[in-house]
Amino acid sequence: MLQLEKVIDFHTFSITARDRETGAFGVAVATARPNVGSLVPWVSPRGAIATQARINTDLGRQGLALTAQGVPVDVALSALLRKDGDRELRQVHGLDGERAFCHTGASCVPWCGHEQADEFTIAGNMLAGPDVVAAMARAFRASDGERRDLSERLLMALEAGQAAGGDKRGKQSAALLVAAIREPRMYHNLRVDDHADPVAELRRVWAVVVAHTKQIESEFGPAGVRLFGRVKH
Repeated sequence: MLQLEKVIDFHTFSITARDRETGAFGVAVATARPNVGSLVPWVSPRGAIATQARINTDLGRQGLALTAQGVPVDVALSALLRKDGDRELRQVHGLDGERAFCHTGASCVPWCGHEQADEFTIAGNMLAGPDVVAAMARAFRASDGERRDLSERLLMALEAGQAAGGDKRGKQSAALLVAAIREPRMYHNLRVDDHADPVAELRRVWAVVVAHTKQIESEFGPAGVRLFGRVKH
């Protein structure tokens, strides 16, 4: 018989980022629980948010709704957390076109922490150690200027975090979600809900969909790519 936890806690590691050239926003995440992509990552043309630890999806949903109204992401998430009685069990981070925000509650499971920069935020809890977040930051910074799609840069950061130990309980699911207005692609919305090595499987699926996108372009041209690239966020 399947046994379920009484609460939804996603002890995990994730990155939110923006591409300053294209204006795209994205999230990549991995954890030792199934189906992480249905809860943690939230993106829109105005920003990206990851909500984890003791999950509160309203932090993502309402946070993006507020950024759509022009409220800065740090103001939006701070206001939502002030009303949240479980804020010390929450971990939430994200960014918009100009600002970024990170919160790691005092009661999150160690190792827990975050890093904030101009173009990304990274956070994790119940991790193997601080090297997970540090490795992700190094990988994302190193990919800057290499003319890579934001989705691949996010994957590279996730891979670095997994290589540094990731979730100390193990591995099970991973997800990638990007909102790109200028050039949306099918490989901007991918999930691995249950796998022995989900980050590696996410990379494999990403490569398959990139190749498929190139095939569509060769057969139907740029118009075909634009049509099939209208993914939901």
